Amino acid sequence: MKAFGKILGLVLLGLLLIIVAAGFALTHLFDPNDYKDEIRQIARDKAHIELTLNGDIGWSLFPWLGLELHEASVATLIKPAEPFADLQMLGLSVRVLPLLRREVQMSDVRVEGLNLRLNRDKDGHGNWEDIGKLPQPAGATPPVAANQPASETPATPEKPPQPIRLDIDSLTVNNARVEYNDEKTGKQFSAESIQLSTGAVHDSTNIPLKATAFLSTNQPMLRVRTELNGELRIERALQRYRFEDMKLSGELTGDPLQGKAMTFSAQGQVSLDKAANVAEWTGIKISANQLRALGELKANDLDKTPQITGGLSIAQFDLAKFVDSIGQTLPAMAAGSLSKVELVSRIAATPTSVAFDNINLKVDDSSFSGRIAVEDFAKQSLRAILKADTFNVDRYLPPKSEKAANATQVRQAEVASTEADAMAGAGSTPLPDKPTKTAWSTDRLLPVERLAKLDVDADLTFGQLTLDKLPIQNAALKATGQGGLLTLTNLSGDLYNGNFAANGTLDVRQTAPVLNLQTKLNRVPVDKILESQGKNPPVQGLVTLTSNVTGNGNSQQALIESLNGNASFVINNGVLLNANLEQQLCKGIATLNRKTLSGEPRGKDTPFQELKGNLTFRNGIASNPDLKVRIPGMTVNGDGDIDLRVLGMDYRVGIIVEGDTSAMPDPACQVGEKFVGIEWPLRCRGPLELGAKACRVDNDRLGQVATKLAGDKLSDKIDEKLGDKVSPELKNALKGLFKR
Repeated sequence: MKAFGKILGLVLLGLLLIIVAAGFALTHLFDPNDYKDEIRQIARDKAHIELTLNGDIGWSLFPWLGLELHEASVATLIKPAEPFADLQMLGLSVRVLPLLRREVQMSDVRVEGLNLRLNRDKDGHGNWEDIGKLPQPAGATPPVAANQPASETPATPEKPPQPIRLDIDSLTVNNARVEYNDEKTGKQFSAESIQLSTGAVHDSTNIPLKATAFLSTNQPMLRVRTELNGELRIERALQRYRFEDMKLSGELTGDPLQGKAMTFSAQGQVSLDKAANVAEWTGIKISANQLRALGELKANDLDKTPQITGGLSIAQFDLAKFVDSIGQTLPAMAAGSLSKVELVSRIAATPTSVAFDNINLKVDDSSFSGRIAVEDFAKQSLRAILKADTFNVDRYLPPKSEKAANATQVRQAEVASTEADAMAGAGSTPLPDKPTKTAWSTDRLLPVERLAKLDVDADLTFGQLTLDKLPIQNAALKATGQGGLLTLTNLSGDLYNGNFAANGTLDVRQTAPVLNLQTKLNRVPVDKILESQGKNPPVQGLVTLTSNVTGNGNSQQALIESLNGNASFVINNGVLLNANLEQQLCKGIATLNRKTLSGEPRGKDTPFQELKGNLTFRNGIASNPDLKVRIPGMTVNGDGDIDLRVLGMDYRVGIIVEGDTSAMPDPACQVGEKFVGIEWPLRCRGPLELGAKACRVDNDRLGQVATKLAGDKLSDKIDEKLGDKVSPELKNALKGLFKR
């Protein structure tokens, strides 16, 4: 037995030496470079590709079937002179014996200098679509149409091949490049300097992976440096793929960033279950410059329309600085705005939409909750239901332009100069002149192009909303917009213990935007509103107003100059500030009495019970024919215009004295019986801000009053002289003669 074992061992050793010697002889005596033409022809016949081998072919036979290709390129048979791929070197080797068991056991696989060029022509045809296709001979019969009956010979079902077991010691790709060019759109994408290395590649085990590349595109010009690390797990039998401890990082530069750069990173666990058509990204950690975010995402129905759900949490960051760090510019706003922004939300998305539900958004000093969704990316369909505790809109609006600020300063100076000369206490100065300079800005007011494309449905509520310096409590805004027509369904709230509501439309489908607005104010302090706009209020009181106005244009001035419509108003429990109408009347009465006022004005204001009227707007001028003011002891009637274009007024006012109610009346201003019922005339003209301070005794009409009083006095004398000596008809005729 020992001798037999020894002999058998010698035989096996001899056979092994023979096999090794045969392999050595075969690999050294047989040169595959002598068969390049045959190899090229096999590639044409079997793979239907054009293979060009410019470099040497190296190989080994046993125990590794090894192959090295140098300077090779691949093209389609349809365009054999236009290679879509070439490489400097491809090296791989496979164990021979496991191949017999349908097992692939490779050593290191190396790819050097791979260059892949993908091109889509002007007709939308990609060069990769011709891989494996044979060129169509001239005059050849076209392929059988799909609706023609198939052959009656039943096809024998093939037994599905068993999956080949994959076993590679490592994979290395150096200096690879992938390029995509679309001739129709002119877009180009490329991935350069691709470096890829892995550890041992086995099924159902973690495969360490590291990759780097430089990505770029020309529309817009962008360049991205990327690095990817992690462990890849492939379970082919279960169709499961997982990328554990994935870390993607890099830097983005290009034209949109205006010379600045954005560093970014993304981490987490990524998995794909093709059998269940589910993909997940858990443990998400994302950073981009100052921005930091956490979250999780899950995609279902990958074989149909993917449905993405998950959550997102963005830590507090300075949005203004972040936007600046990526070369973008926010609209001008108050300093410190958008310096504290954070978000927590649930996410639901499809390839055409995204929704943020259960929002908890904090912006500076404001907190929002609710839902924001884009229902259709192509139509930019925005839907929002939000509730906020407090929000200051003015903080995020651009300041007045220099031109508008200068115009405001000029007008304020004009009003101040007029006011200095027009104090109504003494009432001895001439009437102020009408203002002539426009009070409104000509700056572009609305982004018409964006509004025309807007598809929005918003429902917003605020505990407190500051808008145009007005502190609005319990504010509500509901608006829709589609196809260039924006509809304000409701804008309402509480204001200074009063309330207001507004609705209307804005039509930007026309050359000049058209505004239609209806408003209602209920017992809102008019002086507070004017003060919030930086104007000196001429009156105090609670205003109740209804209006329906239209205007067109894209600036304040254009809208005011085209303002048409109507309004009615009433102000209760008010005061005409810095305007003592009683003193004005006393001056007129003293003039008629031919006396001089002996005392100083007892006050600078005139309280009133009610001020009301109706306005008709025509091209920026408001006609007010029925102004009425109820003041204790007198009634005021007015008829005039308010020129909203320059914020000026011109009124003729009549005051009927019902009786002097003061404790110690001025002797020169005593109202006797003959003055009761007389309408004393005033003229009010000048800047609207002056209010009653711009009113003076209307001397022209005062003469008419004097004439009437003289006629009444003469009538009394006629009665006294004639008594009952003449007929009543003659006396009336004589009285009428002197009253003309």
